Amino acid sequence: MPAPAVLRLVVVDDHPLFARGLALLLPAATQGRTEVVGSTGDASSAASLVSRCQPEVALIDLHMPPPGGVRAVAAIRRTSPRVRVVAMSGADDPAPALAALRAGAEGFLPKTAEPEELLPPLLAILEGWAVLPGELLRSLLRPTHVPAVDLDPDERNLLRLIASGYGTVDIGEHLHVSERTVKRMTAALLRKLRVGSRAEAAALAGHAGLLGD
Repeated sequence: MPAPAVLRLVVVDDHPLFARGLALLLPAATQGRTEVVGSTGDASSAASLVSRCQPEVALIDLHMPPPGGVRAVAAIRRTSPRVRVVAMSGADDPAPALAALRAGAEGFLPKTAEPEELLPPLLAILEGWAVLPGELLRSLLRPTHVPAVDLDPDERNLLRLIASGYGTVDIGEHLHVSERTVKRMTAALLRKLRVGSRAEAAALAGHAGLLGD
């Protein structure tokens, strides 16, 4: 049986001790299944570092000097759209995390998490899941003003699959289309819903009643 593939990570954090600690602890805590292949404490260089290192996941600290972590998330999404972006923070304020999700982050993890706790959510994010702590999810689900959105049956079906946690491959199998087509359809749906991520689309669908028949 072949060994599991190594998950390559880039860390963007202006606290060198935290970045260095992850680089040392993650491989040991995950039995060699993760590797930090690059790190920077400069948010403005995050996108170029990711382009150069080509990781599967980029971990971005949201509380960094200007241009800041949220802009780093957006820059990486523009230049390396295949890389999964995970926001991290040691603060309790959900506002930066929500801003990161709108900028295109696929998930959020607290910096207080132990290294051995990071692998399952990172693998889930790689499979297309959105990973959020309970309090942040509740913030997303709180009632808010939602503009009227008229979805056709195909769009509603896609939204149901996204809200159910299906990844790109599984959605393609359900809809009998290619992964490339799923990505194109998803991007169009997110634009129509005026959201920046699958997590926001799922939350919007839940509290706005967009999944009803």
